[in-house]
Amino acid sequence: MNKIHKDYKIKSSPESVWRALTDPEEIDAWGGGPVEMDAVIGFSFSLWGGDIHGRNLEVVSGKKLVQEWYNGDWREPSTVTFLLSSEESGTRLELTHEDIPEEEVDDIDSGWDDFYIGPLKDYLEIPS
Repeated sequence: MNKIHKDYKIKSSPESVWRALTDPEEIDAWGGGPVEMDAVIGFSFSLWGGDIHGRNLEVVSGKKLVQEWYNGDWREPSTVTFLLSSEESGTRLELTHEDIPEEEVDDIDSGWDDFYIGPLKDYLEIPS
């Protein structure tokens, strides 16, 4: 099993980034819907109508979200950790995705940029 680690700089407050990760309306707005999500430990979530699903393992509001993830028909879950910290220009989002099947690492790696954090970042950084 493999691991991906990525750092993103998002020109938005940690509170806004947190909402974009955990609020169903926000997730839907940046493109992760249909979604079921609540920032509660043990909550069984789904993104993209269930293509990604799992449950919340750890929730520290505004700072840390750890989730058990299943992608498609995976038999075993992977673990995704989002760590948020404030920076002068906005938020640093540190992403760690562990226990990814070997044959899917490249697709998952680019998927974070193309379908998840990339659209979330674009959504949050739209000039008001």
